[in-house]
Amino acid sequence: MRAFLLILLMALIPLPALSVEPDEMLADPALEARARDISKELRCLVCQNESIDESDAQLARDLRLLVRDRLETGSSDKEVIDYIVSRYGDFVLLKPPFKATTYVLWVGPAVIAGIGLLALFVYFRRRTAAAGSAGPPPLTEEEQHRIDSLLEGGDT
Repeated sequence: MRAFLLILLMALIPLPALSVEPDEMLADPALEARARDISKELRCLVCQNESIDESDAQLARDLRLLVRDRLETGSSDKEVIDYIVSRYGDFVLLKPPFKATTYVLWVGPAVIAGIGLLALFVYFRRRTAAAGSAGPPPLTEEEQHRIDSLLEGGDT
């Protein structure tokens, strides 16, 4: 019974979905480890929210093979990444660099959040100002006379 529960528990543990197929793997374990590290830094251009190491898309497979091919020819990790970026642009990086062409990626969310907070501030300030200035109209002489007589105990 314990063995069954252990197997069931292990089956329920989520494992990362790595899509590297056996025919893609390099014979040299050190090169394969480098290829996997590089693949984890590159975005799948089809899925856009997964690295090429995790994606099942054909383009991701092609990029994994390209990475391995470049490593086999003796390129450094940086040279492999630079080569892929030269072909696909900074968008292929899961962590794009902070430079002129990527300012929008880095600063855009903060600017949008700031505009939203400013809009909320202006909205609530106008609402408070409108509620404060829109008090009840002043009493007429007849209404004031009636209130005065009620306060004195008289009946009008």
